[in-house]
Amino acid sequence: MRGLNRAMLLSRALRSNSTAVSGAIATLHGVVPHGTNTLRSSDPSVSSSVTGFRYVSASASATSMAHDTQTKAFKPKELVLFQYQACPFCNKVAAFLDYYDIPFKVVEVNPINKKEIKWSDYKKVPIVTVDGEQIVDSSDIIDKLIKRIHPDYDLNAEEEKKWREWVDNHLVHVLSPNIYRNVPEALESFDYITTQGNFSLTERLVAKYGGAAAMYFVSKKLKKKHNITDERAALYGAAEQWVDALRGRKFLGGLDPNLADLAVFGVLRPIRHLKSGRDMVEHTGIGKWFSEMDRAVGKSSRVSEQS
Repeated sequence: MRGLNRAMLLSRALRSNSTAVSGAIATLHGVVPHGTNTLRSSDPSVSSSVTGFRYVSASASATSMAHDTQTKAFKPKELVLFQYQACPFCNKVAAFLDYYDIPFKVVEVNPINKKEIKWSDYKKVPIVTVDGEQIVDSSDIIDKLIKRIHPDYDLNAEEEKKWREWVDNHLVHVLSPNIYRNVPEALESFDYITTQGNFSLTERLVAKYGGAAAMYFVSKKLKKKHNITDERAALYGAAEQWVDALRGRKFLGGLDPNLADLAVFGVLRPIRHLKSGRDMVEHTGIGKWFSEMDRAVGKSSRVSEQS
């Protein structure tokens, strides 16, 4: 009974908006109010850095130099991302930070007790602190940070704004029904969650089996809520809708990714090597764009505590 109660507690935690996990925890609900408060976090424990590489073509050298100059103008002493490793909204923020080469520390939040964010009045992730200033909600975090990097950035550009909203209002909603589509895929997803997330051994076992079972049934409710009849068809349709939006361009932003590119990439990155992500790449035309984004975003700018 105790294990069941903890599993249900986990499933409730996983279903809150910004705690969503795409490749793992499936939150995927409405957008929370934006807000910025000034708070100081305690010394965070930081996860190890992620491997990868940076690709820069010769033809893009001038753009890259301008990109680097803009980024260097924004030099916070400490930027900390409070997250769940598999959360799509958290991965949106991480993809943005990686692309702009902004060093950031990570505090992996335990989704059961959330002890790592008890200092904050905001009880969801992602939360970012920039030299102690708290910013919440993935889109609001990105909006505020891009303005610090590039004060003249137009956040109301019609196409870019449309597709950023599409990510939050549509794309994320097709993920849970896919990653928890059946018991084997639910277990695969929670195996990823429990190896990447901040869990004790007992919590890891409860989360993998109890959580997978709970989220399997939750995904069926989400499928009905969002009028999804065939979850794979919905995922493939969303991927092709994005490819169509590119209209033959390398990125939606043209030769370089814009915030919409980074949002789509960030949300999909956690599921890329799950069965749902492998199927998506195999059965749609999104693979080429995803590979280009992987090269453009490059290695993680996440830093260790010793750095």
